[in-house]
Amino acid sequence: MAFPFFQFAVLGVMAATGGLVSAQSSATFACDVSKNSSVNSFVFCDKSAGIEARVKDLVARLTLDEKVGFLASKNPAVARLGIPPRPGATSFPQVIHSAASFNTTLFHAMGKVVSTEARAMYNAGLAGLTFWSPNVNIFRDPRKYAVAYVRGLQDADKPEMLKVAACCKHYTAYDVDNWKGTQRYTFNAQVTKQDMDDTYQVPFKSCVVDGNVASVMCSYNKVNGVPTCADPALLTGTVRGDWKLNGYIVSDCDSVDVIFNAQHFTKSPEEAAAKSILAGLDLNCGYFLGQHTKAAVAGGLLNESDVDRAIANNFATLIRLGFYDGDPRGGPYGALSTKDVCTAENQELARDAARQGVVLLKNGNSSLPLSPSSVRSLAVIGPNANATKTMLGNYEGAPCRYVTPLQGLAAYAPVVYQPGCLGVACAGGNLQLEPAKQAAGQADATVLVVGTDQSIERESLDRISLTLPGQQEVLITEVAKAAKGPVVLVIMSGGPFDITFAKNNEKISSIIWVGFPGEKGGTAIADVVFGSYNPSGRLPVTWYPESFADSVPMTDMNMRPNPATSYPGRTYRFYTGDVVYSFGDGLSYSEFQHHLVEAPKLVAVPLESGHACLSRRCKSVQLLDGHCEGLAFDVRLLVRNAGGRAGGHTVFLFTTPPTVHGAPRRQLVAFEKVFLRAAEEGAVAFKVDVCRDLSVVDEMGTRKVALGAHVLQVGTLKHSLSLRI
Repeated sequence: MAFPFFQFAVLGVMAATGGLVSAQSSATFACDVSKNSSVNSFVFCDKSAGIEARVKDLVARLTLDEKVGFLASKNPAVARLGIPPRPGATSFPQVIHSAASFNTTLFHAMGKVVSTEARAMYNAGLAGLTFWSPNVNIFRDPRKYAVAYVRGLQDADKPEMLKVAACCKHYTAYDVDNWKGTQRYTFNAQVTKQDMDDTYQVPFKSCVVDGNVASVMCSYNKVNGVPTCADPALLTGTVRGDWKLNGYIVSDCDSVDVIFNAQHFTKSPEEAAAKSILAGLDLNCGYFLGQHTKAAVAGGLLNESDVDRAIANNFATLIRLGFYDGDPRGGPYGALSTKDVCTAENQELARDAARQGVVLLKNGNSSLPLSPSSVRSLAVIGPNANATKTMLGNYEGAPCRYVTPLQGLAAYAPVVYQPGCLGVACAGGNLQLEPAKQAAGQADATVLVVGTDQSIERESLDRISLTLPGQQEVLITEVAKAAKGPVVLVIMSGGPFDITFAKNNEKISSIIWVGFPGEKGGTAIADVVFGSYNPSGRLPVTWYPESFADSVPMTDMNMRPNPATSYPGRTYRFYTGDVVYSFGDGLSYSEFQHHLVEAPKLVAVPLESGHACLSRRCKSVQLLDGHCEGLAFDVRLLVRNAGGRAGGHTVFLFTTPPTVHGAPRRQLVAFEKVFLRAAEEGAVAFKVDVCRDLSVVDEMGTRKVALGAHVLQVGTLKHSLSLRI
């Protein structure tokens, strides 16, 4: 079962009610006293006992064969203990569209809906409660969106319990799937200590430390020569040791098999099983540990106590979920049922989430929004104009109801539809140019919907070019040339494109990027085009020119520029080259103005007596936790909607640190989304933590506070402050 981050339908919801009722009546749950009275004597079934005691009791009752079975994702039934097989886990894809909303409240609301629908389906015996979501692999940019979503998924009525168990994946430095013959299964990511702690580890640390996520999934690749799922420094040392994970560590599917069969990191499958468990792995997505762990124990590569530790972490998570509490319909979420899936409220949230992620990149002569009363005919053209499944992205579930771009636009104006290309690949023979040009030449306005689908970019398939696929550029240019009215270009894709040709083409009046917007994507696009919704999305990634893809290999994991090799660096934080569009770009139908109310000009950094930096000049200083506590200040602003219509606006707080330790050119410290009526003014406040927000990572991977002049920036406002000891 799979649910994209931006769509909320639970798999199976479109089945007939009778089918769901049947599933509910036949559902079997662990520790269900009403069906098996013998479980009443088991401590692990006693809801009044502590989690540790329940786990200890369950582990002690299992044979080695049964224990090994619980190391695999398809857990076996243990009939003598009243334990049914556990349903398979759920995966989510990247969240590129929703990230563009920059709205943490929205992330949390979406997580709550997903967990509520999951609980409803679990009560019917149709879903599990361990969700392998969210995907927090960076687009080489460490945004911290995941915490709110994880809490939306997990937060239960009691702090020690879980509504569902989230999982942040894929840990770590996992940026290459299949690029020019380099496969994720064998890729060895060479990462400096500085980039590891400054970029690649940031979202995972945020998930565990700030979000208290219940699980972390290790990735296929190696990092500096060691498979992530067999690296004790990454798993036991960092995730469970430094970050204090309260949960379990799971492999990506068949990762342990990959360690032996693809990476040849070990000489035997038993050694691969042993190394991964000893490194800190608790659960194998797949069957490898279930097949080879017993032999590893028999061969002395592993102790049974090591297996006990791993399954104990898994069982503790299941107990926090209430998996061993009997029939869930008698529990805190027992009233939830299929009536709580695909509700009108949830559907409206899906629509709002889609709208908030729409990014308006160009709006020449304020040609948008279009007026429904003045557009008597609308040409809707392009290979994604009538998209359905494409809008869901990868790892998609069954939606409640699609609204395609064509359907959404047809609700506002009479439409004439031409695909322009037979498929997004848009090969020369599939280009249907003349009918498309004719439609555009006769319509009052034209909307072109182009981009990609899973035939172009998906798991196991990386793009190698930043240009639009096939003849799409020809289609766009020729249709724009023939069009009678304004031309709106809509790009549906999972990543950026070099669309310089369209940006500079005066015949293309507007450009909109919609990511993969989910089942309500068509409604969201139409609402923005016709002005029912004021766009507020911002680009969550930098859009590079094609020359970047031609000259910078995806296998180079370095973030910082290197003038000696003409390497330009990556992301808005370090990149020194030209851009098509910048991180954070996005237009509105309103103008928003910022006014700085409060921010300090000087912040004193406390040091203990005798510190070396008290007697000599230091460019940076490492502060212990005690000195960081309370070392913070407020930045307060007023934001005014100076436009004529209500709208949302994301306030970005950037900082430019001193030039020390290869510090970023610019860094996003915080963001806040506000919704203001026309001419309304609102207050925004940021709490800036000096150790977290004004620090940099040195060449050895140590985080230090950068001393000297920092520049805070919000929009065009700039404010200088000095950090001194």
